[in-house]
Amino acid sequence: MSRIGKQELKIQAGTTVSVADDVVTVKGKLGTLTRRISPLVSVTVDGDIVKVVPSNQSRLALALWGTFSSHIKNMLQGVNEPFIKTLVVEGVGFKVALNGKTLNLKVGYSHDINFEVPEGITVEVEKNNIKISGIDKEEVGQFAAVVRSSKKPEPYKGKGIRYGDELVRRKQGKRAAA
Repeated sequence: MSRIGKQELKIQAGTTVSVADDVVTVKGKLGTLTRRISPLVSVTVDGDIVKVVPSNQSRLALALWGTFSSHIKNMLQGVNEPFIKTLVVEGVGFKVALNGKTLNLKVGYSHDINFEVPEGITVEVEKNNIKISGIDKEEVGQFAAVVRSSKKPEPYKGKGIRYGDELVRRKQGKRAAA
C-alpha cells in the first residue's frame, strides 16, 4: 500500500482541478498545468479534495498510485507558488550571462556554452548565481540538472557549477614529502 497515495490532496483557494479523458488539468494564479494519467490509476475531485485510487491491485497499479499522487501534489503546489532551484558557479574566470532567452556560460572550456531557456521557465543571473524558477517542478529540475552537468564541481578546489544547497566533499590532494 502506498503511504503517499493514501493521502488526500487539498486544493487551495483560487485553484481548480478538472479530470477528463485521462487528463488532469490544474489551474491557479500562476498558470495551468496538464498531465496525462495512466488508466491503471483513477483521479476524483470531491469539493476541495483530490483523491488518487489504483484501478486494480496489480504491482504496476500500486506503484503508479503514489507516483501520480506526487505529480498532482506538485502541480497543485506549482500553480500557486513557483519552484526555485539555485545554482552557484565557482571558479576563477568563470562567468554567467543571460542574453534574452539564452544562458551563456564561460566555465573554463575553449568555447562558451549556451543554453536556450525553455518556455515557462524564468532564469535570473546575479553575479555567479543562477536562479531558475517555474511552475512545473520537472522542467525546473531538468533544466537545472542540464546546466549543472556542463561543469560539475570537482572535489579538489570545488570549481564548477553546484546547487545552492549542495555540499561538495573536498579531497585533500597531494602532500609534500616530509
